[in-house]
Amino acid sequence: MKAINWAVVLSTVCALVACGDGQPMQNGTSFETMVVEKKDITIPLKYSAKLKGKTDVVVSPQISGQLVQICVTEGQLVKQGQTLFVIDQRTAQAQLVTAEANLQSSLAAENTAKLTYESKKNLFDKKIVSQYVLDNALNDYKQAQATTAQARAAVYSAKVDLGFCTITAPVTGLIGEIPVRTGDQVSPGTQLTVLSGNTTVDAEFSITEGLVEMAVSDSMTQADMKKFMNELPEVSFLLKNGTEYKHKGRIVSMTGMANATTGSFGLKATFPNPEGLLRSGIQGTVVVPMEEKDVMMVPQDAVVRLQDKQLVYLVKADSTATAVMVTTTNPGNGQDFIVTSGLKEGDRIVTVGANNVHEGQRVLFPEAPKAEK
Repeated sequence: MKAINWAVVLSTVCALVACGDGQPMQNGTSFETMVVEKKDITIPLKYSAKLKGKTDVVVSPQISGQLVQICVTEGQLVKQGQTLFVIDQRTAQAQLVTAEANLQSSLAAENTAKLTYESKKNLFDKKIVSQYVLDNALNDYKQAQATTAQARAAVYSAKVDLGFCTITAPVTGLIGEIPVRTGDQVSPGTQLTVLSGNTTVDAEFSITEGLVEMAVSDSMTQADMKKFMNELPEVSFLLKNGTEYKHKGRIVSMTGMANATTGSFGLKATFPNPEGLLRSGIQGTVVVPMEEKDVMMVPQDAVVRLQDKQLVYLVKADSTATAVMVTTTNPGNGQDFIVTSGLKEGDRIVTVGANNVHEGQRVLFPEAPKAEK
């Protein structure tokens, strides 16, 4: 925007009479004017968003039992593999002992069946016993082998169940709400907590169908869409208190179809979170810097609202002001409007003081000559 010109409207001219009597000078009304120009700008488009951990994991037990220990607190940062909860292990330990004993018994029975089979085979080779006797011995040996395999599987299952009594973190992240307490009976359907993987977080937000249609065409291929997403500018995240998060994010995905109810498209922006400052579930604002080329921006002071109309005072060649109707959009910077119709490049308009201008009022005067010293 060029430097603003100052002009003074003189409402009363000082007149001096020969005898020295005079009229007091009245103060004029001051206005500022500017010449409208086209330029490229960046508009901060703001959208309400909700954060979600990149790997939000629901932590539930895989066996039933009594919860005997809670090893973490809500909001705690934990590492992958760290113990979170412990379920009573006594039943699982007893089952493991029983399974291991059964395995030893099966191994002994298998060894006996093997020796019997080998003995019968030796006698069969000497034609002392029949084929029927040898086949029975072989079947007994195979049966013993199968029983041993089942016993080994039972030991493995008992060890797995014992391991399930200690619940560890599947990913590194932050502990969410813990709705259970020590002593509660839990089962595979019980939610113990939600672990939010926090190395990166996603901000989910929606934009209107009209904005998508402006940027995305129906003829775009998947490769074109991927290139388009990669070329989008970095975005910012504002916390509810207005503080801007220090790391920038990138828009990584957009739903392929508009929501039938709202007519909007869902987008997802990913933000790095190395310090763990962002938490899953936080509400905030995603700010997308949108570049606009060849737009006319005027100060908000220049736009006068009259009921449902917006007026700007155009300075004509004779230095008088005339009201013209304009349409505007708000770029969101709190200072300017973008004029979409009603003005053209090179027009001079009144800015500060526009609310005090009357139709046909003169707003530009030549500067008063400076008094000689």
